[in-house]
Amino acid sequence: MGGHVLVIIGAGGMGEAVARRLGQGRTVLLADIGEQTLKRAEAVLTGEGLTVVTHAVDVTSADSVGELAVAARDLGEVTQVVHTAGLSPVQASVEAILAVDLLGVALVLDAFAPVIAPGGAGVVIASMAGHLTAPLTPEQERALATTPAAELLQLPFLAPDLVTEAGVAYGIAKRANHLRVMAASTAWGQRGARVNSVSPGVISTAMGQAELAGPDGEFMRRLIDMSGTGRLGTPGDIAGATAFLLGPEATFITGTDLTVDGGVVAAARTLAL
Repeated sequence: MGGHVLVIIGAGGMGEAVARRLGQGRTVLLADIGEQTLKRAEAVLTGEGLTVVTHAVDVTSADSVGELAVAARDLGEVTQVVHTAGLSPVQASVEAILAVDLLGVALVLDAFAPVIAPGGAGVVIASMAGHLTAPLTPEQERALATTPAAELLQLPFLAPDLVTEAGVAYGIAKRANHLRVMAASTAWGQRGARVNSVSPGVISTAMGQAELAGPDGEFMRRLIDMSGTGRLGTPGDIAGATAFLLGPEATFITGTDLTVDGGVVAAARTLAL
């Protein structure tokens, strides 16, 4: 097919918003585990004039993620990769969250490091939860950053008898996203490419609304109310931040996290809850 390729992993609200923001003039390779989700997003985005190719992927499988990277390379020059796929605490078990949100990100970073084009860039959608989770030891953080992906879920401090709550698993996974991006920036840099993460706050997507309706919804609303903006985020807010990190004004930014949470983390760290 040729031309520039924008890979978006996760066809939900954030993935669609990124496609709209960045997809013009590119082939958008849209990947998700859900066939119906892919078909719906493809129909919507194609109807808006974008060139969309879909690909089923299981981010917990190294083979599946590797096949996606090859498919992207075969479409053209892979200049942008955005990983939005994830599970929240109200959606899944501890095991599933660690597999998708922790291992899945590690596999994507590894698989796309060899195929991202020189001058290209990637963004992993993490979460403000990675900044609010209970502190990890330096040894644990180094292990999350550098352990080979195939061994990540066997780390002793991630054992089922130690991580028993979905919210805890989610916070650890999202902190691991920050750390994996830091570590991956060197490998991506060897290709002349960059990679960063974005940590959204509570975003008005199906996932965000489910969290607000869940057991921690009241606490989350308190955080929003005390934040500097006092509002929910939108998929467009995240797409805008992602576009900045992928674009020409961010060519000296790599291996870092941009918190896009309306000021929730700032408030949580400086005000009494």
